[in-house]
Amino acid sequence: MAEHEHVPHVRVAVIGSGFGGLGAAVRLRREGITDFVVLERSGSVGGTWRDNSYPGCACDVPSHLYSFSFAPNPDWPRTFSGQEHIRAYLEHVADVFRLRPHIRFDSEVKLMTWDAERLRWAIETSSGELTADVVVSATGPLSDPRIPDIPGLDSFPGKVFHSARWDHEYDLRDKRVAMIGTGASAIQIVPSIQPEVAELTLFQRTPPWVMPRVDRAISGLERGLHRALPFTTQLRRGLLWGIREMQVQAFTKHPDELGFVERLAKRNMARAIKDPALRAKLTPDYRIGCKRILLSSSYYPALTRPNVDVVASGLAEVRGSTLVAVDGTETEADAIIFGTGFHVTDMPIAERVVGADGRTLAETWKDGMAALRGATAAGFPNWMTIIGPNTGLGNSSMILMIESQLNYLADYVRQLDVLGGRVALDARPQAVDDWNHRVQERMKRTVWNTGGCTSWYLDARGRNTSIWPGTTSEFRGATRRVDLAEYEVIRATGAAEPGRGPDDTKLGVGA
Repeated sequence: MAEHEHVPHVRVAVIGSGFGGLGAAVRLRREGITDFVVLERSGSVGGTWRDNSYPGCACDVPSHLYSFSFAPNPDWPRTFSGQEHIRAYLEHVADVFRLRPHIRFDSEVKLMTWDAERLRWAIETSSGELTADVVVSATGPLSDPRIPDIPGLDSFPGKVFHSARWDHEYDLRDKRVAMIGTGASAIQIVPSIQPEVAELTLFQRTPPWVMPRVDRAISGLERGLHRALPFTTQLRRGLLWGIREMQVQAFTKHPDELGFVERLAKRNMARAIKDPALRAKLTPDYRIGCKRILLSSSYYPALTRPNVDVVASGLAEVRGSTLVAVDGTETEADAIIFGTGFHVTDMPIAERVVGADGRTLAETWKDGMAALRGATAAGFPNWMTIIGPNTGLGNSSMILMIESQLNYLADYVRQLDVLGGRVALDARPQAVDDWNHRVQERMKRTVWNTGGCTSWYLDARGRNTSIWPGTTSEFRGATRRVDLAEYEVIRATGAAEPGRGPDDTKLGVGA
């Protein structure tokens, strides 16, 4: 980026306006910081809850837990919210906390480059250039769809789209539709479109474990109580949180304890699937919890309908309108819908961040993502990510993890203020390595690593760089404050202040 005096400068630039980005904006305002901008590549807020608008899209975390603690919503209409309700909630947050003046829509970040001389980030966007003292990347891991490289796909004469880029103009009625994948999106899409399509073929590479979705409408009486007595909303949230905290041990330390849950899941399948052959196709061969446990009361019944066929194999090739599975099964289709997930362990935003040594974040992470406390990377001063490496959850609400990282962000900017002047903090490589080593050591005994499955939690090297191997309260404690011993303090003169060195007793990832 060429240096020009007219290039606008802000103290903090936030990338993305989903839960992470809007949460960061609220927290900055609460810290008294108003000199910030939220860069959003689309024309509205919402992040993944804006982009994923497929039929049946809903959250598998209870509504009162899947919302900010500082912005409780007493009027959730259902115990598990649909996409439209969550998106409306995020629009409400943007309005209530007066965030819209800070949001620059249609501003996709093309490149972020660290200026070591001026101690700031030079940012190129689709709507112009700017600089920032601090960058908060809140693009999220579920933002860039992944479509596998299928031979012959380009020759398919029908319609092709990803679940996160649903084509609402295309009419599925009376069409032969192929659904590729059996993840969280697919099990919501299948029962939603099954009644209207002529034929639905589900290409299943790996069957998921599915538990009933105990969803219901929240009564007017309940909503009225939550409005009149706000503490009842907090109590409800607390109970939902506590139940999930108690489940963590089974996932992280004692996977064998999940056998009981596995038996419940098999009973759930047996009640809906009477055909032994179909039941055999749908029965996983790995420990429950290794992949995310999916919730649906309509998925299994939909698979028993006459117009549905389950191919227990992945899609290998496309020959015109003929889809060929790995096992050789051939299917004719008018439309292909990919429910094949996202770029989670290879986030595209990493290719657009250039650090102090001239390398991109993607290059730094070529052997696997790693960030100090899931937030900062060595060689990228004053850069922080929300929902970074090893901050994901397998059984609870990501909003809890986001709020913990917002605490860390708040203390990060406070530390910059205390240090004074033009200053930057750069995570020490040893601190990053120590943190990551301890996280990975804890990961070894978790169900995600020992359950016998291959999941999107694992990177290309089979390393789990996605999930947090502990409770949300542990993570809250580990991110409560910034430990300056874990950072190199960089002054505008170019001279770095010597730190005390990383203190292993403060890494916060206890056994």
